[in-house]
Amino acid sequence: MSQVTVGVSLKTYFGHERATAWFDEVAARVRAHDAITTGTVSLFITPTYLQILPALAAFAGTPVRIGGQDVSGEPAGAFTGEVTATELAEIGATIAEIGHAERRRLFGESAHETAAKTRAALTAGLTPLLCIGETDHQDPADAAPVAVAQLRSALDGAPAGAVIVAYEPVWAIGAPEPAGHDHIRTVTAALRDAIDTDPARTGSAIIYGGAAGPGLLTALGDTVDGVFLGRFAHDPDALVTVLDEATTLATRRMVTT
Repeated sequence: MSQVTVGVSLKTYFGHERATAWFDEVAARVRAHDAITTGTVSLFITPTYLQILPALAAFAGTPVRIGGQDVSGEPAGAFTGEVTATELAEIGATIAEIGHAERRRLFGESAHETAAKTRAALTAGLTPLLCIGETDHQDPADAAPVAVAQLRSALDGAPAGAVIVAYEPVWAIGAPEPAGHDHIRTVTAALRDAIDTDPARTGSAIIYGGAAGPGLLTALGDTVDGVFLGRFAHDPDALVTVLDEATTLATRRMVTT
């Protein structure tokens, strides 16, 4: 695929006022960014649940996609505190982040729950953003089958539909540096083979997260379809730098295809 994807998760770093200001500043920049407006580069943002509506308002009229950082695997009903996939879709969200390492580690999310959320998201018309990654720092040849097994588990019983696979080795999340380039290449190649051989996942993308920031996408080149940013995107200038890198990569892909 020639399109390059850049994602941003705000986690809960921003309060409501700061998040709203960030949306406005980034929206002004992407409206002037040709690669975003033409669809050469796809940008998505997952703010907190309470920030989704102001994000949708700020980015109205742009192709920027807004999603939730989590989603319920259950239907509407007596599930206090949950947000259903159908409600996310109803308000205009198009992505649901699923299986992030923090959800697994801090809140005990199981593989069964991750698969249920994936099924719910696809059924509601949302694109699952599947966070995949090994816990321990290990040889990439050993990490690859772990990541592929997680992916297949998350897709167990899921209806057809494209997904975004975010490879985020847990040991690299919040670290000073991302995983090594050869490590990323090995694991994402295995994930790509797994997703490309599944006819139900046509149009899916493989992106890298885990201390991702400016410069990484240029270094990785065609290894990945994009990057998933965290704290490095808090600075809109750094985010625009990554969008520019994505533009260069996407343009090169269009020339060679």
